[in-house]
Amino acid sequence: MSLDTLITYNLLSPAPAPADDGACALVLMGGGARTAYQAGVLKAIAVMHGHWRNDGSVSDRGFPFRWLFGTSAGALNATFLASRAALDLQAFHDLAAFWSALRSERVYRLDAPTWVRANRVVAGLTLARQVRRHRALLDTLPLVDTLHRAIDLRSLELGLADGHLEALGVTASSYSTGEHWTFCQTRPKHPVPPWHRPGRRADFQPVTVEHLMASSAIPFLFPAVPLWVDGHREHFGDGSMRQLSPLSPAIHFGARRILAIGAGQPQRSGLAVRVTDEPTAGTIAGHAMASVFHDTLQADVEQAQRVSQTIAQLPQGLAAALPYHPVRVLALQPSFSLDELTHKHIASLPAATRNTLIGLGALDTGRGAAGSAASLASYLMFEPPFVNALMELGEHDAWRRQAEIKAFFAPLAASSPGVAMP
Repeated sequence: MSLDTLITYNLLSPAPAPADDGACALVLMGGGARTAYQAGVLKAIAVMHGHWRNDGSVSDRGFPFRWLFGTSAGALNATFLASRAALDLQAFHDLAAFWSALRSERVYRLDAPTWVRANRVVAGLTLARQVRRHRALLDTLPLVDTLHRAIDLRSLELGLADGHLEALGVTASSYSTGEHWTFCQTRPKHPVPPWHRPGRRADFQPVTVEHLMASSAIPFLFPAVPLWVDGHREHFGDGSMRQLSPLSPAIHFGARRILAIGAGQPQRSGLAVRVTDEPTAGTIAGHAMASVFHDTLQADVEQAQRVSQTIAQLPQGLAAALPYHPVRVLALQPSFSLDELTHKHIASLPAATRNTLIGLGALDTGRGAAGSAASLASYLMFEPPFVNALMELGEHDAWRRQAEIKAFFAPLAASSPGVAMP
């Protein structure tokens, strides 16, 4: 949450209707296949929030989130859940089942001969052919079909109309202008107007599969996607690029509390093996991809803390005059090295993808930079062994923080200060 968002929202914008204690937003960050971690976290939260019956269904406790916001593959998760909000807690079980059934062949296609791993020239020619055909290294038409089958956009529209949720937001980055766009679909007659801040803005329009493809278009790997904004067409790519304020859309909609789940690792540098050898192509590729998906969530939460604590220290009369509501943020992210987890399951990477990366020298896991040499593969490994391991890690991390999560969903105290909780 940036300072200009807080000031503009609180002081210059018309105050929306007061949110009740149950007004909670869900913010899901990006990370390719790594975002299966989010499905595990949410599945555990569903168990905490409700009670599973013997037949595998869940008791009716209601859908716990009023607003859903997602970036990159996190946008796919958010939209999937939004389309099933009427199913209440069952939606989270369905999301986990969706990820368990996923395969890389249902996300992308790479046509490469088995001997592509022979040398970099052959691998380079193979990828050059892919770029000529698909405007990127990978053909993502399988993902288009998967999303059409998995996400019922009509149910999303009905869920908004029936009041099961207030809004869905999907974030993408414009290659044409460099601006960050959040495309929002809201319930009818929603009072929040679109906003425009330096480098980022929002537009209210129905979310489509095209928006999801744009938000999750990993640069170089997935092709850019054209979308219509302001009466003209712009090309968009992965929303994780240049994303500095992932909490801002939830703040704009008046969320009293925000649950944010990332798939990055701010502590990643501490997990790397210290070596003095020259970095391999795999190390450089992994570092570049980690830069694209650099998780700004922790920095945004810390900013929210500082701003909220500053306002809480104002004189009581002045603080009471501000149209500011307490904001509580709970952020979860992997507690275990995803690079190391990737090494354990690298054999499950599809042969064509694995052979091509080896041919390019981008999957040299036998050399010193073991911490990041397989990092690139982790964004592309939509296979059950890796996906299930990610979901298990997500469930483990959620249960490890069970007390915090239950406290987060408990009713807010009337005198609760406006401090974001990490």
